[in-house]
Amino acid sequence: MTYIKQNKWKVFTAVIIIGAVFFAFKTTEKQNGESPEIRHRKLLSTIGHLLETEHYSPRKIDDDFSKDVFKEYLKALDPEKNIFLQSDINALRVYETKLDDEIHGEPILFEPASSVIYEKRLVEARKIFEKVVQSPFDFNIDDSVLLDVDVKSAPANENERYTYWHQILKYKALDRFVNLTEEREKNKTKEKFVVKADSTLEREARASVKKEYLKRFERLEKTFDKEKRFELFLNTITGLMDPHTDYMAPVEKRSFTEQMSGTFYGIGAQLTQDDNGIKIASIQPGGAAWKSGQLVMNDVIVKVAQGAEEPVDVTGYETTDAVKLIRGNLGTEVRLTIRKPDGSYKIVALKREKIVLDEGFARSAIIQKGADKYGYILLPDFYADFEREDGARCARDVAKEIEKLKAEKVKGIAIDVRYNGGGSLYEVVQMAGLFIDQGPMVQIRNKEGRSQTLADEVPGTIYNGPLVVMVNEFSASASEIFAGAIQDYKRGIIMGSTSTYGKGTVQRNVPFGKPLDDLGIQTEYGAVKLTFQKFYRVTGSSTQRKGVVPDVILPDEYEFLKYREKDNESSLPWDEMERAKFQVLPNNSAIAAIAAKANDKIAKDTSMIAFKKTLAWVSTQMDRPVHLKLDKYIAFRKQLQSTMIQNDNRLKLKDSMQVTALKADYNKFYNNPDKTKQDRYQAWLKVIAKDAQINEASKLLGDFFAQNWVAKKTN
Repeated sequence: MTYIKQNKWKVFTAVIIIGAVFFAFKTTEKQNGESPEIRHRKLLSTIGHLLETEHYSPRKIDDDFSKDVFKEYLKALDPEKNIFLQSDINALRVYETKLDDEIHGEPILFEPASSVIYEKRLVEARKIFEKVVQSPFDFNIDDSVLLDVDVKSAPANENERYTYWHQILKYKALDRFVNLTEEREKNKTKEKFVVKADSTLEREARASVKKEYLKRFERLEKTFDKEKRFELFLNTITGLMDPHTDYMAPVEKRSFTEQMSGTFYGIGAQLTQDDNGIKIASIQPGGAAWKSGQLVMNDVIVKVAQGAEEPVDVTGYETTDAVKLIRGNLGTEVRLTIRKPDGSYKIVALKREKIVLDEGFARSAIIQKGADKYGYILLPDFYADFEREDGARCARDVAKEIEKLKAEKVKGIAIDVRYNGGGSLYEVVQMAGLFIDQGPMVQIRNKEGRSQTLADEVPGTIYNGPLVVMVNEFSASASEIFAGAIQDYKRGIIMGSTSTYGKGTVQRNVPFGKPLDDLGIQTEYGAVKLTFQKFYRVTGSSTQRKGVVPDVILPDEYEFLKYREKDNESSLPWDEMERAKFQVLPNNSAIAAIAAKANDKIAKDTSMIAFKKTLAWVSTQMDRPVHLKLDKYIAFRKQLQSTMIQNDNRLKLKDSMQVTALKADYNKFYNNPDKTKQDRYQAWLKVIAKDAQINEASKLLGDFFAQNWVAKKTN
């Protein structure tokens, strides 16, 4: 009953916001024959209006905003600063303070003008690249290249641009050349190994770089067209409001929905890519491709057509780009032009069918420590399929995994939300309620300052034993809500890096144009993922920018990289609100004692001290120029590799843990009709067995169990 009430509330509020946007867009819409220019103008002004009126904390769209759009869009078009000349940027400055006027309805001039220059310079850049890689590189010249593009400026002239290209291509070739020489030294005494001269290895290294960049240029030329560049322009504007407000074109919106729901409509084939193109890697038993009998492994997909429409040549596409064309709506036809292994061509027409991405759902395993068993649950996302009554829901799936682990009589459970970027707000409230008996889980506040508390209203829990939640810098949004609730109620121990990502904002999809399905989820002009609320822990503290600080802090290799929310200039500030009414669990002294003991041990661990010191040194090297002289580059590379290997070894287990599949999952792991999926599941168990942090989590669970710790409801 709780789900029905909360879900109706969620849908109702969404309709209120979305309805206004549908109206705003359709009032200016022509019935037929709309040009791309008119559509772009309407889309831009509608998005601008939405940002100004509905965003949680909108920036004023004025000349200052215009200047930022100008700078950031050109940066996004040319991220490596090797396409545009400074004179191009100077010529475009006539638009620098006029983009706010374009957003407010004036004709769009800047994006088309920059697009024309971009296309011209891209052709020139390809010619420069092709010229540079024709000639051997001299690795004895004492030179260097600065890889940090943030401290570089656009090339002042064509000679400087040529130098940019020469340096970066030389660096790429040098790295490959060193790899080849190391391989030669390693294998030169082996029988039948051909020892090649340096000149031959340099030529092979250059050929490898050429292949990589040809693929890059082909992809830019084929997929980064005018429409994609305009979408990038829109995303530059939305991204300046905050990092999580995005425009999604129809195909991107469909991809987002698929990711959230874990369900899509396709042909039931896994794709891969090599020098020959995009190939069939495996075929799902029972799927459309399998039932057709016309596709086999190593078939190369050359073209993709939507039914009888003109096919799109996908040569040069990335696999992800091709997948977006192959997927679509249930029951619709996709026609693939296939090149068979024997060189013949064939057109295969398939009807799209429902595919469930169960490998992206919650899954569990048993960690065996002597006679003791501990449960491990991996949750990659807080997924939710609200389109289908029987759709996948992460809270429900985690509950099933817990019941299976309880049947195995585990002495504690670790839930892994490392790298979990978040998802459904509703689902995280339900999931926290699996461990906490009723009460507020998170608070939300809108732009007007009105707040609401989201609580688990279902009495009871399904698990009250020892609990550890594993987080890292990539644990964001819903992951932070879950970890924060467990920590605030003192229900379990949070273990991980110095803090989580720090995303404390809530987004909602606002569709544009005519709905293409009954729920309005797919629409003709895509949607904006809009930040319209902030969330707060039950203590009143926001996770925005600060994240969740774990109870037990374990250093990791990403600690010094700048990619958290606080490192993004457009992120919203931290703040706080009033505390919600809640009571921590009464028997929580064991948590503080166990965490203190673990932190003390880590602080005194000489290996961990050395790890952090080494990582700090590595982080200082990232902003420095890289040597392009062979002996200097080899010396630096050896130093860097040596330190990184030492750090990797410090994080690795000397002896793998004993990890097994649950009895209830035996067939999925060992009798799966999809053998490639079976292999991936078994490989996953091996990865877990070597994970030092999971091992530490199991030790914490052991300490918990030794304390006879059981969560009890406050009277």
